[in-house]
Amino acid sequence: MRTRSRAWMFGVMAVVLVSGAEAQTATKKMGETPEVLPSGFGEAVDRGLMTIRDATTRFKTTEAAEAAGYKRVTDCVEHQPAGAMGYHFQNNALLDTTLDLEHPEVLVYEKMPDGRFQLNGVEFLVPIAAWKSTEPPRILGQALIKADSIGFWFLHVWTWKPSPSGLFAPWNPDVKCSATASMNH
Repeated sequence: MRTRSRAWMFGVMAVVLVSGAEAQTATKKMGETPEVLPSGFGEAVDRGLMTIRDATTRFKTTEAAEAAGYKRVTDCVEHQPAGAMGYHFQNNALLDTTLDLEHPEVLVYEKMPDGRFQLNGVEFLVPIAAWKSTEPPRILGQALIKADSIGFWFLHVWTWKPSPSGLFAPWNPDVKCSATASMNH
């Protein structure tokens, strides 16, 4: 209840601050996932989340993601009881040391019972071999996590499906992997 009232208040404030058609657009966008916004991490992170959402809304289908250079690189990744990440669609052309809110390296999907894929979030990646600093790469004020086993620094951002474990948690308990999931879709 508290999250919804905070989201409602945030939406009302945005309507007051923005006028005309812009107000309707801002309210609609914020109302789409009140559990994600406001994030609780401050105004800068909330603006960053809106930037990611605006940039990835065109990838609601995996066909659109694939047409833009994102290729499926995993089956549904899970780690129970913590939850799952989902299916990773990665754009190898974006794998470098630059992190850009408008161009996440990975789009993360969940296969729904009807067989369609739902965009749940993004993942930012930096190859460990390319990163020369002793400090971890950062985006949205968060340090990426080093995963030697896969050769990447990574950070998930649950921009479209809230995670009870947190906005930046690796695992989302609400993401489900189907026992019949395969690389064919």
